[in-house]
Amino acid sequence: MTEEQDKVVRRRGPRRDAADNRDRVLAAAAIAVRREGTAVPMATIAADAGVGVGTVYRHYPSREALLGALTHRSFQLVLETARRAAALDGPPIEGIRFFLERTIEHGSDLVLPMHGGPVPSDHATVAVRDEAHRTLGSILGRGQDDGTIRADVTRADIVSFGALLAQGLPHVPDWKSAARRQVDIYVAGLGSRSPEVSP
Repeated sequence: MTEEQDKVVRRRGPRRDAADNRDRVLAAAAIAVRREGTAVPMATIAADAGVGVGTVYRHYPSREALLGALTHRSFQLVLETARRAAALDGPPIEGIRFFLERTIEHGSDLVLPMHGGPVPSDHATVAVRDEAHRTLGSILGRGQDDGTIRADVTRADIVSFGALLAQGLPHVPDWKSAARRQVDIYVAGLGSRSPEVSP
């Protein structure tokens, strides 16, 4: 290894460590915020992540910065899931099912405004959120165009239900199984209207 290559390797090491620490902090913070709320001590987050509190503050100098990063990360996960759903072969309604089921799996990582996270105000997070919503809207629109999804369903309906599924009920012992059952019921309702009841 040349001296120049050795310098490159040594530069990459600290950068990789810093990125790993940042990822650990965000993962631990998402769980801690869901468990204890947005006022959870930064020292608790540091301990859960296995890093010093100084490391947390080095990456996120304030609680607001950390919560903002959690919200951005959450919308990135939502966007990635929506894109995967949009790329699936088959009826659009199955794309909606995929999105909802993956949202359940991502539940502990999602700190969204409905879960106590801040409403996004920075341009980057707003852009990710809007792209996720547009992608979901495109799946919904295809299903409504081909008649497999009822016409009165809105994108907000899908987003709101997904957010509810991501917030596990504390007294349900197997929330993921219970939530998947709710998805089955919900998706069945998306594809048909109940018959009108005669007066």
